[in-house]
Amino acid sequence: MTTLDIRDLHVTVETEAGEKEILRGVDLSVSSGETHAIMGPNGSGKSTLAYSIAGHPKYTVTSGSVTLDGEDVLAMGVDERAQAGLFLAMQYPVEVPGVTVSNFLRTAKTAIDGEAPKLRHWVKDVKEAMTALRMDSTFAERNVNEGFSGGEKKRHEILQMELLRPQIGILDETDSGLDVDALKVVSEGVNRIKSSSDIGVMLITHYTRILRYIKPDRVHVFINGKVAESGGPELADRLENEGYDRYSEVSA
Repeated sequence: MTTLDIRDLHVTVETEAGEKEILRGVDLSVSSGETHAIMGPNGSGKSTLAYSIAGHPKYTVTSGSVTLDGEDVLAMGVDERAQAGLFLAMQYPVEVPGVTVSNFLRTAKTAIDGEAPKLRHWVKDVKEAMTALRMDSTFAERNVNEGFSGGEKKRHEILQMELLRPQIGILDETDSGLDVDALKVVSEGVNRIKSSSDIGVMLITHYTRILRYIKPDRVHVFINGKVAESGGPELADRLENEGYDRYSEVSA
């Protein structure tokens, strides 16, 4: 069983006014086969957690630890984190001009596995995954995310996760900007990956609507850079009814 373990994590970011602490002591663990929903209002530190785990240079870890099966994630480079089994689906996927989706995917798979996938099987796997995500096959020859709609970009993120098969998938507000149909397709993709692998999922979201399709085992409420409350799926239902106002004293 693979476990991502976060302990007393403190993270700062550089602003025009100087360094600002965003994460203020986060404790969280996600293991194989589990789905953890990270919820909270805007500015609570949810995305900072995701990018800090992935190794974004904008964020500085000042104390605490992040380990994957006991291995120090913070000591790894970004590529080493991916090779170790971490995957981040970004809230705002970037465009990569001059690199086709097919080349990008095969290069990423080769880098993670240490060898190139056999072309005949790879082409079949890519085609099947794209069909399941209702992506036109012509997207494989388009440049990465260039001219893609918001929904197409998010489907491409899930396509990557399905083909790369990470140990822990971090989905940073994958539901943002999606209409109902696109949300269902993306959610079906995540559920399909979960049913065919032992992946652990950290699902970061502001709203509860995606949790109607992707059922969490645990829900964690982020307020002011730390976990204010954890519970089962019923916690998400309570947030739907009560919002985040009840945590105002914690954020003060």
